[in-house]
Amino acid sequence: MFKGLMPALVTPFADGALDLTTLRALVERQIKAGCQGLVPVGTTGESPTLTHVEHEAVVAEVVKAAAGRVPVIAGAGSNNTAESMRLMQHAKSVGADAALVVTPYYNKPTQAGLIAHFTALHDSCELPIIIYNIPPRSVVDMSPETMGELAKLPRIIGVKDATGDLARVCQQRITCGPDFVQLSGEDATAHGFNAQGGVGCISVTANVAPALCAQVQAATLAGDYAKALELQDALMPLHQAIFTEPGLVGVKYAMSRLGLCSDEVRLPLVPLTAPTRTLVDAGLRHAGLLS
Repeated sequence: MFKGLMPALVTPFADGALDLTTLRALVERQIKAGCQGLVPVGTTGESPTLTHVEHEAVVAEVVKAAAGRVPVIAGAGSNNTAESMRLMQHAKSVGADAALVVTPYYNKPTQAGLIAHFTALHDSCELPIIIYNIPPRSVVDMSPETMGELAKLPRIIGVKDATGDLARVCQQRITCGPDFVQLSGEDATAHGFNAQGGVGCISVTANVAPALCAQVQAATLAGDYAKALELQDALMPLHQAIFTEPGLVGVKYAMSRLGLCSDEVRLPLVPLTAPTRTLVDAGLRHAGLLS
């Protein structure tokens, strides 16, 4: 059910408020471009600065706009286990297909703490869980062995792996089994991730270039890595430029250049600096998205 391209959707704003009209248009654009799933209110969706009411409104709106055409994996992570339970239960109630749950940030739990956290979430709700392992942001790194223990639970079905370590895919195939859904969380290595045994990517760049990113995923899943590499070469300067500063800031600027949404972000994030805007513009031109 979960494979191929799944954009980590931005949350568009207009004068500080949610812009749900633009959000619906972005969902439609993604589906028409060939995405195979949607991931609202993750890091790229600015979940840290959304209120709980806003968070729930975005999930509900994306589920409604998708209308069952593609699955929706709702961000439901927190460093507070009880809060994450509540976010999962809300996502389930509005029709999301799975929850994306980040390893608890700031608290720095042990591996035993990670097992306890994810087990409690698993037992609190019938929604399938995709673990989000991103050590650069959360500080905590879930080991392949810990993931293997959690994979024994029936509703912990996969991982969004943003470690940047392609060896993890093979290690996790051993500990979690070949049917455990492994999704890349890093655009720049997404094609190589699938070569190691991954089945898709939760992508930031897809907000800007959904068709190209979908083609990369389709080529790798068909075993055509030569085609995937050709497409990745076209996208690589854009991947790099978007992540020169925080990725969601870079991708919103790129989207604004294409007239898709405002580049507005919430503090403590600020708009891109002029040198990075130049890099993003060059990446858009290299990918054939801007003349």
